[in-house]
Amino acid sequence: MRDRVEKLTHNLSQTIVGKTDAIRLVLVALFSGGHALLEDVPGVGKTLIAKSLARSIAGDFKRIQCTPDLLPTDITGTNIWNPNSGEFQFLPGPVFTNILLADEINRATPRTQSALLEVMEEQQVTVDGVARIVSHPFFVIATQNPIEYQGTFPLPEAQMDRFTLSFSIGYPSEVEELQMLERLENKGSNFRELQPCLKIEEILDLQRLCSQVRVDRSLQQYIVNLVRATRESEDITLGVSPRGALALQRATQALAFLEGRDYAVPDDIKFLTPHVLCHRLIPSGGRRAKTIVEQLLRSVSIP
Repeated sequence: MRDRVEKLTHNLSQTIVGKTDAIRLVLVALFSGGHALLEDVPGVGKTLIAKSLARSIAGDFKRIQCTPDLLPTDITGTNIWNPNSGEFQFLPGPVFTNILLADEINRATPRTQSALLEVMEEQQVTVDGVARIVSHPFFVIATQNPIEYQGTFPLPEAQMDRFTLSFSIGYPSEVEELQMLERLENKGSNFRELQPCLKIEEILDLQRLCSQVRVDRSLQQYIVNLVRATRESEDITLGVSPRGALALQRATQALAFLEGRDYAVPDDIKFLTPHVLCHRLIPSGGRRAKTIVEQLLRSVSIP
């Protein structure tokens, strides 16, 4: 399995130049059984990561381009009348897939955004009183532009809490940007040319292996102390929920597995804490969530 994971990482690096941390974080979200929120400006490769990952694991891939006129049934599916059979027939929506890209998710209305709440947490959708299970694994990669606010609807806290982690890819360095131009000139790797290196069933096996990574009691206490510190800080209006603590532990296990260990260490938690906690809290007084979390990391004792 370690060899397969390394091949998957290599596959993604063929199309995503130089973004080792971004690749590692998206795999942490996938292997921990969660979802990822990418907050970045257009054109840095958010969509490319999702497409490359889908091809690398031979999984079904669907994309939702979120707009204000998008309806909940455009996501979950709906029942339509079949005149041949004389009864209603369910037409599945794009959530019935393995990897779902919700592009510019904050352009959808709150009503439409709420259509993802159930499926992201329970991996099922309920339409007309009937619950339908989606594919396994089910992984959502959502993107949003943090700069442009016109015509957008901020994600509610319940929606933000469904994402295991959030991160930004960032602009490439000068060397990385030159490599991108060279690959384009030489007709380098395209995500359509990627060959699958993992099967869907193996992703489920990897998720089970990650859940078996040992997290010492002292590290669990460290996670609890960090989460509780967000609730007690005067700089934070709304602290992190218990779901955030669970997400931090699952992400820590997945990162330790990616690093080739069957046990977690404090550095795993320190690296992931900003990505897991920042989007779950509401700062007070216009302060930045990342700055507050970095201060908490310095103030909470490390085991």
